[in-house]
Amino acid sequence: MVEERRIFEGVLPVAGFRRLRGVLAGDTGDVEYRLEFVRNDLGGAALLLDVTAALTLTCQRTLDPFVLPVDLHAQLGLIAHEREEAALAPGFEPLLVAADGRIEPAAVIEDELVLAVPLVPVAPNSTWPEQGRGTGPDAGPDIAEKPNPFAVLRELKNTRD
Repeated sequence: MVEERRIFEGVLPVAGFRRLRGVLAGDTGDVEYRLEFVRNDLGGAALLLDVTAALTLTCQRTLDPFVLPVDLHAQLGLIAHEREEAALAPGFEPLLVAADGRIEPAAVIEDELVLAVPLVPVAPNSTWPEQGRGTGPDAGPDIAEKPNPFAVLRELKNTRD
């Protein structure tokens, strides 16, 4: 593939990515991809990956679903052994290939999408719920209103002096 500079383009359903579905709020939509096998500046085998998708996540601030647009561009150096990682061209991430030199394009795409999902997804322009900020009618007392548990110790210290 590298010697022939092969390019693969296509569309895969989000529902087909088992590991990715585990972090999503919904599995609708498609993933557009482009894989280009090339030689990098140092002559090593590489894969240029472009992925576009709209992933449905759960906002951890509001707990509502939202769509996160993903537009990935990755440069992956194809290596057969971990020791080859040091010889990768600058800007290339390692991609360990099987002993026979084969890779699973869908698995590579899924790996990159899983890495693109934020650890704590928060919808853009989301705001804290009123109850969470302590300003609503059902909110508890403000921190300033809570009694200091160490006030008794301060009084004891002052009486001993």
